[in-house]
Amino acid sequence: MRFRDQDIVFNGVKGPSKGQNFEIPTANPANYFQVISNSAELPKLAIDGKLFLPSSDHRKRNGKLPLVMVVPGSLGVAPSHIKHAETVVSDGFAAFVLDSFGARDVTSTVANQTQFSFAASAYDVLAAWMVLSDHPEIDASRIGAQGHSRGGSAALTAATRRFADAVVGAGAGFRSVLAAYPWSGHQFLDPSVDETEIRVIMGDADEWCSPMQVQGHCQAIRLSGGRATMRLIGGAQHSFDRGTGIENVAEASVSPAAPTAYIANDGAFIHPLHGVADSKLVDRDLMIYALKAGYGRKGAKIGSRDGDAELFNAEMLAFWRRTLG
Repeated sequence: MRFRDQDIVFNGVKGPSKGQNFEIPTANPANYFQVISNSAELPKLAIDGKLFLPSSDHRKRNGKLPLVMVVPGSLGVAPSHIKHAETVVSDGFAAFVLDSFGARDVTSTVANQTQFSFAASAYDVLAAWMVLSDHPEIDASRIGAQGHSRGGSAALTAATRRFADAVVGAGAGFRSVLAAYPWSGHQFLDPSVDETEIRVIMGDADEWCSPMQVQGHCQAIRLSGGRATMRLIGGAQHSFDRGTGIENVAEASVSPAAPTAYIANDGAFIHPLHGVADSKLVDRDLMIYALKAGYGRKGAKIGSRDGDAELFNAEMLAFWRRTLG
């Protein structure tokens, strides 16, 4: 059953909050170049998500609420994402859970991340921002994106001005981003995020994504003048906030040690092997390179140890209370 067809009700601060379906007009770009330099030919589609409004108004300013957008990863909307949305709603924030998979008829990308591009994932996040920023009860200046795994990658790209400016315009976009165990295999040569504050949290036992690659991404953002911090959790696996036991996902296709693919200012990938920007390169080309070079492997662990999910919840709430109020 698609996420939009599920009835989900949260117990808010003073009463229940039922999720409201919202359609998000978005696009299906082949790569970042198409978004930045050839947007007239972007294939269009509509995705969806659910908005949850708190019963409490204690976080309102000028009659409007701050909002946390939850962006799921490669397994789509999971119970943990819904639980995170419920947690922030109970704390007085609005929450929006984005579903990029249902409308594309995708159930999982763990075995094949190229079913739709990482550029499309990031475009979805900004397209949702455009819809939500116009909502009469939402404060457009206090919207944050919380992305998990592939969703964390999407949120980081959505905060990068070279990409965001092409979609929502200069100066518009997210107040802050919380990226949980993201993949930083695609990075813009100009990683500037301007005023958006970035926080990354991941485990040092992550078998899907490279903590070292993400550290480098955060440092690049700082060197460009941005605010980016990272918390590394000793012994934590990928998806350590799930609240379920640690398990091996046998079908997962991962290559955490593969070189970073940098992105030129026009959105073209720079091939790691040749160092040349090529507007025709897409995610699949880089995946095939990584596999042929011997970086890819099958199977990777996900899940939580005792206390991991609680640690994440505390970090999550502290960040949103500080940055969105």
